[in-house]
Order: sequence, then C-alpha cells, then structure tokens
Amino acid sequence: MSARTGAVVAVGDELLLGDVVNTNAAWLGEALAGAGVHVVHSAAVGDDVDRVARALRRALEDADVVVVTGGLGPTVDDLTREAVAQVAGVPLERSAALEQALRDRFASYGFPFPEQARKQADVPRGAQALDNRVGSAYGLRLEVDGRLLYALPGPPHELRAVARDGVLPELAALTQARVTTRQLKVAGLGESMVAERVEAAVTVPEGVDLAYLAGEGVVRVRFSTDGDPAVLEPVVAAAAAALGDDAFTQDDLALCEVVGAVLRDRGEFVASAESLTGGMVGTALTGYDGSSSSYRGGLVVYATDLKHALAGVPQDVLDAHGAVAPETAGALAEGVRERAGAHWGLATTGVAGPQEQEGKAVGTVHVAVAGLDGTTVRSLRLPGDRDAVRAVTVTMVLDLLRRRLRDAPPAEGR
Repeated sequence: MSARTGAVVAVGDELLLGDVVNTNAAWLGEALAGAGVHVVHSAAVGDDVDRVARALRRALEDADVVVVTGGLGPTVDDLTREAVAQVAGVPLERSAALEQALRDRFASYGFPFPEQARKQADVPRGAQALDNRVGSAYGLRLEVDGRLLYALPGPPHELRAVARDGVLPELAALTQARVTTRQLKVAGLGESMVAERVEAAVTVPEGVDLAYLAGEGVVRVRFSTDGDPAVLEPVVAAAAAALGDDAFTQDDLALCEVVGAVLRDRGEFVASAESLTGGMVGTALTGYDGSSSSYRGGLVVYATDLKHALAGVPQDVLDAHGAVAPETAGALAEGVRERAGAHWGLATTGVAGPQEQEGKAVGTVHVAVAGLDGTTVRSLRLPGDRDAVRAVTVTMVLDLLRRRLRDAPPAEGR
C-alpha cells in the first residue's frame, strides 16, 4: 500500500466552547503526514454519543484511516468508546486484564482505585487496546469495513505517547512511507520576509513541498518529499544561504535549546530579570534536559520598586525613564548578571496590554542582553494580544543572546 488518506475527529465540548485549543489536530496532521497518511478531513464534535458516531461515520466515508481523540476517560461525559462500538456494530466488553492493569497502576502511584475508573477497561468487541505509558486511558484500534479506526486519549502528552508507540509505526509500515522532511527555523523575521528571501534564492523541484509555519516569533521553513531524500539537500542549502544568520537551526530544536547548547559548549551561564514576561524566559531556559549546566536563575520583578530592590536598577534610571524604557532594560540585564554571578544577563520589560503604561503603547517592548563586553538593547513594537506580545518577547530576547554569543569570544579567553 503506497498511500492512505486520513481523518481526525476531536471530541469534547471544551473544544467547541473555546475552553481548550485543539492542538491535537495540528500535531496529528503533521505526524500522520510523516507516516505517509494525508489528512483530508478534520472535525470537532461535542460530548454526545450519537453526534460522535455520526462524525466517525462521515470521516470513514472520506478516509482510509480515522483517528478520534478525547472522550476515553472515566467520567460520564467520556463517550468515545460507546460511539466507536456503535459505529462498528459491536458491544462493549470489559477486559479483566485491563482492569487489573489499571488497579496496579493506581497502586503504583499510591492512589486508591476509584470504581469509576473501571470504565476505562471497556473495549469494543474485536478492538485492540493500545497501551498508554503516561496515563490511564487506553487507546483503541479497530477495523471497520476495511478501514482503520484509532481512538486516542485527549490530553496531548498522552495522545502523543500512544500515537508514537502504537499508531504511527504501524501506519508507516502499511504505507511504506518514505516522507523526508527538512526544515530551517528563523527568529526575528516576519513570515512574508522569510518567504521573499527563500523564494528569490530557491527553485523548488517537482516532488518537493515547501511550507511556512509561523508562530511566537519563529518561522519554520519546511521542505518535504516522498521521493529521493537527496533532492532536498541543495534546496535546503540554498535556503540556508539566503537566510544567513537569521536561521538558528536546521534541526528540530527550540531556540532555547540552541542557545543552551552554545552556552554549555562555551562553559558559560545566563541569568534573567523579567518584567512583562513574568518568568517565561526562565521557563524556556529550564525547559529542556541539561538546562542546569547553563542557567543560573532569574528574577521576576514586575513591580517597579523591585526592579531597584532586587535587580539593582539604579533609582535615578527609574526616576528618569520609568519601568518601560531601553535604559531600564539594559540596567536590568546588567543587574541580574552581576547579582547572579552569570556571564550573561537577559532582561525584558514592556507593555503587554490591554492598557498602555507610562504613556507607552501596547506592544512596546525592550529586551536586553548584558555580557562581559557590554550591553545590547533592542526596542520593539509588537502586534497581537497580551499572550502574543509576551511569547514573541521571549523569542526576541533569546535570539538577541544567540547573536551575541555568535560574535563574542568565550569568557575564558577574556
């Protein structure tokens, strides 16, 4: 079998009401494509067994492979098992082996076993249970009229674990998928600017797909092919040359990981002082394995007086320029670097909204990096709502550090 079509059905009232963003559909679209399955249908449906069953029947009309997510928990509104059984025309049967495994898992965590959790041991007749190594909701695999139907848990970390362990390898084997993907990640440039530079330098050959994926100040330039992977090499090389130092990696690494790796190689440490980002920079710099070898610590100095008391911003700087100013950002970076005993200090200050501050418009942001060879401040005016401004600010300060690290000699040499 050389190719398959796929459909994704996400279950949950919370998705329709906007309480939860449906990130599972996006992740599954990319993961299924990598396994040789092209998603042609995606839907979200509320917690109603008949509606879920109708959505599954519709998806099975469109696709060879249907993945339904959510509704596999132990509560009254978890109805996906019932809907899958209804579509397949089979009864639910309780698996004694799965129930015992559930009891053992709860015991291993030191929790009493709630009787309601027994529901998670119910399996449509003929279905295979898919192990969930990070949660208690088992996945399901069932063939319906010659098509594959997978039911996966809704929490993203559980869905990804079950998909990687029990779904994607099987689909890749069935489709004989040889989809190869290469990407460049760019920070600090808009999507249209990235596309303009890439497309002026690259002629995309037949059989290669080019896509741009933007978010939180990072643009991914993705090339993929199901043909000879060698065709990607000259294309990626040309795009990388066009983007230059604005491309921070060709690997599947986050910007914080790239920065952390450079710091570790140099034997240097960084510390952070944050106002508008409220700890998001520190979270990024501690969000990967080995971060303790490059991150000293951080200060969240939201209140103006704490910028002086904790981060050491001179009072005359605050009096003259206020909390949202390039001078304050630079002093924050210098203060945290000195007080934390780090080689590098990072700082963020600005107005995330919804109201202006100190007469500064929403989206006014200043980021700074202080090192042994001086302090660099970048002033920005960022679009978007509060969350977007804060997220892009994190990218901008990390990218400013990346560029400083690129140009500065190691500290041991100074």
